[in-house]
Amino acid sequence: MAIDVKDLPPKYQAQALQKYMAQQKRRGPPPSPAADGPPKASKYHNSPTERITPSGAVLHFDSQKEARRYDHLAALERAGQIRDLRLQVDFTLQEAYTDTEGRRVRAIRYRADFTYMKARDDPWGEYNGSFWALVVEDVKSRPTRTKEYLLKRKLLKDKLGIDINEV
Repeated sequence: MAIDVKDLPPKYQAQALQKYMAQQKRRGPPPSPAADGPPKASKYHNSPTERITPSGAVLHFDSQKEARRYDHLAALERAGQIRDLRLQVDFTLQEAYTDTEGRRVRAIRYRADFTYMKARDDPWGEYNGSFWALVVEDVKSRPTRTKEYLLKRKLLKDKLGIDINEV
């Protein structure tokens, strides 16, 4: 329940105004964008990019390469070659637990850039569109293939039997 200052008696209006001014004084002047200097470059020198879907949703991508890959996959989905295109899907590689000393250890998770279902041939070599396989993709460049990523890629293959397609 919010109270409007105008509904208070004049004495309390003045008291509220004094309190507000004291808070603003302690907080200091708002930061000026010009005083900060040039914007900081991103870690991997990528350019964050946005795409607007036909429904009007705005999608944010970490790089232009990732946005272009989304455009390609969206076209494949419209053509019916893939289905269930999803972005930023999490896979749990190890559940969280509490160790013997009572400390909580966080879960290990891998977040894929894209997942989708792709039609594949059935085991007898005939294509009838009824066999769909999960595809997990990650947009990578040489600097983004970190040791942490490589370890999570191995864990994903070992624990869940899923290969990551690097684009």
